[in-house]
Amino acid sequence: MMRVYLDFISANLKSQMQYKLSFLLTVVGQFITAFTSWFGLYFVVQRVGAIDDFTQGQVTICFSVIMLSFSIGELFGGGFAVFARILGNGEFDRILIRPGSVLLQVLFPHMDFTRIGLLLQAVLVLGIAIPKSGITWTGAKAALLCLMILSGSVVFFALFLLSATFSFFTTQSLQFLDILTYGARSFGRYPFCVYGETVLKFLTFVIPLALVQYYPLLYLTERKTSPLYALSPAIALLFLAPCLAFFRFGISRYKSTGS
Repeated sequence: MMRVYLDFISANLKSQMQYKLSFLLTVVGQFITAFTSWFGLYFVVQRVGAIDDFTQGQVTICFSVIMLSFSIGELFGGGFAVFARILGNGEFDRILIRPGSVLLQVLFPHMDFTRIGLLLQAVLVLGIAIPKSGITWTGAKAALLCLMILSGSVVFFALFLLSATFSFFTTQSLQFLDILTYGARSFGRYPFCVYGETVLKFLTFVIPLALVQYYPLLYLTERKTSPLYALSPAIALLFLAPCLAFFRFGISRYKSTGS
């Protein structure tokens, strides 16, 4: 069965590479335009010196973690961006009668490989930020940084899944839900504490993005030494469970559009 899923990915990549120059220009365009956000952040921190006592390098760590997490989450969750179309044109009906995972059949044929441009930009900025962060890096802290990115990717993937699931009940995508994904990516350029206590609590207990960005950063910079801050990205992984449950509930209530 895994061979079938790999064939889905291969066919999808080949279709996107049919026009190689267009694909390359899209990747390069995403790589370049992503720097506009970083330059804006760079000049703001240069002007004020620090944000809530976080230095420029530490703020850039926040930026890189969120951008990396978003790009990976969107790369694998690209099928959710067109999920309303999949429901509307009858493609989902065909998925339901095939053997195998419904979720994987939605995802693998619709992965957007042009997001590699955004991913490469985030990796480059992270490479610039690490030596300038003032953090005393150890093997444990490096592992925590990897866990932050992994957990953040899962959280963004879950947010794309959550947004797509509403299409079961509306048959159309709800654009205002983009605030949970693209909006969260924009907010994540800075440590989430700068938005106030109410927003920080929301991003801790409802949408756990602070668990993969702000709290582990406190541990990395040794502002907090409790192991709980280091474990917060692992706790954030639990967010995927209710999103998957909601998706299964949506499938159980699905009614074909008849297309």
